[in-house]
Amino acid sequence: MKKRQNCRINSTEIPFSKPSRAKQLLRSLCAAGLLGLHAASYGFTGFGIDQLRASPSSGAPTSFKACPQHFAGGQPPITPAAPKLRELCFNDFAVLHSGNTKTPVYVAQRLNRKMLQDGQGIKRTDRFYSEARLPAAERAELEDYKGSGWSRGHMAPAGDMATEEGKAQSFSLANMVPQDPKQNGGPWSRVEEDTRKYVMRARGDVYVITGPVFQPGAETIGSGRVAVPSHVFKLVHDPNTGKSWAHWQENSPNAQVGRPISYQELASRTKMELLPSVAN
Repeated sequence: MKKRQNCRINSTEIPFSKPSRAKQLLRSLCAAGLLGLHAASYGFTGFGIDQLRASPSSGAPTSFKACPQHFAGGQPPITPAAPKLRELCFNDFAVLHSGNTKTPVYVAQRLNRKMLQDGQGIKRTDRFYSEARLPAAERAELEDYKGSGWSRGHMAPAGDMATEEGKAQSFSLANMVPQDPKQNGGPWSRVEEDTRKYVMRARGDVYVITGPVFQPGAETIGSGRVAVPSHVFKLVHDPNTGKSWAHWQENSPNAQVGRPISYQELASRTKMELLPSVAN
């Protein structure tokens, strides 16, 4: 039997072996506390656990009420109640955007065989654009990437999109991070393709969450100071099998496709509870 790890917040250990309702609350508080510690890597400071909304039923601190279909169980990840976080719903994906890093915190998708089949044959627009729904001071601009040496790396790839409009929307800079060109076009592209191959074999919906990870003092590009992540991850969850796994890659020209890591390992590295509706 797999042993569950306890959670520590400020040196206080919180066991997970509690009655179901209490267990769920403790898991949420644990994730929120850990996320508070992780907030500094996104450039957020000054947030304590009392400032985090930790109720999984509310999708704290965001709810994505306009597009819950992109999330497993209709519940978005639990994230800190930080400033400049904005929900963006697109046809085929959802973005929690940070006006601090001017990148996604994460991008969520629901995929299945029919959606991928519907998208086959639809040409990419390759028309990148600044996201007008975001305040000018919180968004990346095309000029920020120009001459930077970093590619505009999709978090939700155009190849996943089921419709012409969805493909066009995937080129929003709100769906991008500064990504090493060799990593983006090589090992990361392979991860994206392998994920699509899995979805084509799956029995139903598969949920995918992709995002960047930043180190304190991260490099920035452009006059808008768009933050450059040290790593990117892609979490895959198949509710039909109950299995979850994640790909983790360094954002560098030396990146390689490695063995997937577990959801628990990803949660430990990112300090985010990306699947609050799923007992992992």
